[in-house]
Amino acid sequence: MTSPLLVLDTPALYYRSFHGLPDTIRSPHGRPVHAVRGLLDTIAQLVQQWDSRRIIAAMDADWRPDFRTAILPEYKAHRITDEARGTETPPELEEQLPVIFDALSAVGIPIAEVPGTEADDVIASIVAQTTDTEVVVVSSDRDLLALLEPGRRVRVHRPRTGGRWETTAPEDLPGLYGVADGTAYRALAALRGDPSDGIPGAPRIGEKTAAKLVAGFGGLEEIIAAAQAGSKEHGLSDLRRTSILEHADAVRAGARVMEGLTDLDVREFVEEAGGAPDRARAVALGTDWGVERSVARLLEALGAPVESSPAPSTAASQTSAASAAAPTAGGGEAGAAVTGWARNLCAFDLETTGVDPATGRIVSAALVPFADGGEGPALTWLVDPGIEIPEESQRVHGITTARVRAEGTPTALALPQILAAIASLRERGTVLAGHNIVYDLTVLAAEAVRGGLLAAPQDLLAGLPPVVDTLVIDRQIDRFRRGPRTLTAVAEHYGAPLADAHDALEDARAAGLIALAQSRTSSALAQLSADDLHASQIDWKREQAASLQEFLRRRRPSATVNGDWPLEPLD
Repeated sequence: MTSPLLVLDTPALYYRSFHGLPDTIRSPHGRPVHAVRGLLDTIAQLVQQWDSRRIIAAMDADWRPDFRTAILPEYKAHRITDEARGTETPPELEEQLPVIFDALSAVGIPIAEVPGTEADDVIASIVAQTTDTEVVVVSSDRDLLALLEPGRRVRVHRPRTGGRWETTAPEDLPGLYGVADGTAYRALAALRGDPSDGIPGAPRIGEKTAAKLVAGFGGLEEIIAAAQAGSKEHGLSDLRRTSILEHADAVRAGARVMEGLTDLDVREFVEEAGGAPDRARAVALGTDWGVERSVARLLEALGAPVESSPAPSTAASQTSAASAAAPTAGGGEAGAAVTGWARNLCAFDLETTGVDPATGRIVSAALVPFADGGEGPALTWLVDPGIEIPEESQRVHGITTARVRAEGTPTALALPQILAAIASLRERGTVLAGHNIVYDLTVLAAEAVRGGLLAAPQDLLAGLPPVVDTLVIDRQIDRFRRGPRTLTAVAEHYGAPLADAHDALEDARAAGLIALAQSRTSSALAQLSADDLHASQIDWKREQAASLQEFLRRRRPSATVNGDWPLEPLD
């Protein structure tokens, strides 16, 4: 089946990211880039969901065209935030727009705008003129449902609450909105009104009443005529008749304003869809603006993966270079070859809603493969747990409830993907590494039981590859070292860069680098088979827990320390 043409209502998407993500997401030079990051992540998600690289980014060349304000002067007038410039765009978003345009161009997505028109007009023209392939219009604007006419191969893909998306085809309109086609939906919308666009509608006419009137009488002119004739059919009460007659001209104007132009020259945009990304340019832009991961994720989705991690900023490069040149703890060289189990590992990390693995819900996950010491392309998930993320957890990892609801994948969809990705490691002979990974695996098991994917937490063990826990290993091979054993502290000890702690991708990457450094530190450790290392850690963790418990009981006789590994009991 031919992949659809994805046509993005780009302003709607970047406004959604701007308002949905925290403005603390900044570039290396301190400028906000949350709209950039959110838009790129959304596009990567769409490419994967629809299995299509044919994308057009429709833009507003004029967000309040003169031909529309001539029909309805109040059209979008309430949105103006700067009267002198006549714009609705906040300064913090406006400074991100050039980055958005550059990023879209770099990844090969044509920017479609026509002077004097809105993105809606470009989209309407593409839909009307594209008959040889299916078109998927991506927008939060429900007015674009008016494009769903019978015989058109078009669907509208709209973000909803909780990270969900709703896809509507022409045949869905009767069941969802009670109208026969897109033209009837526009009549419904004109009667109902749309305060967000300054379209007044007729007071006392809600969506259900409007749908009933349109279905019963056929169209706006027929409804107005019926009101003039005093009809009482299809819910046309006296109050509603009066409202329609008093606001007939405004309703007609609203319908005309909502009708998109269909005769714009859009052929070039369609022909350019699916162009090859300029990978080097995209990577450089991602590095300059601090959105490396979003760029890499999108390039991966578009079939142009980044072969190596983008170069960090100058200061970070100097730090990383110094770390790489320095010998690791125990005398192993950071650049030395890896052997045994360390030649094929994949690092894993979760960020969650809380510290209790029995109740914590996944909000992000990352798997970072390392082959022969080199890092491969990562798998990442932003997950909507379906519950509010506590403020204390948001302060730790920076992931807000608003963000996961806007950009995340529901747990019911993400969890099977994570479990399948981990299970595939076992088939490939890859070990699974993490720092205090017992926590992450216990959370994963609890989520799988809660979601009905496992009957009991221990069932997770059957699908796991051999596991490497850098915390357990560090305590075993360097047991008398003073100081904390947090990921940040252990990463610093082994010379593993960790620029953004409590980010699943960065934490997983650091854990993988620590595991590699540990294998170089101890030849005895490196020579163990993956299965023997896994079995050894079970004993090491039990001994470490017993030793810690003995120490704690000198002050608190009732202290207990769990020694189970790689999974803690959830009963």
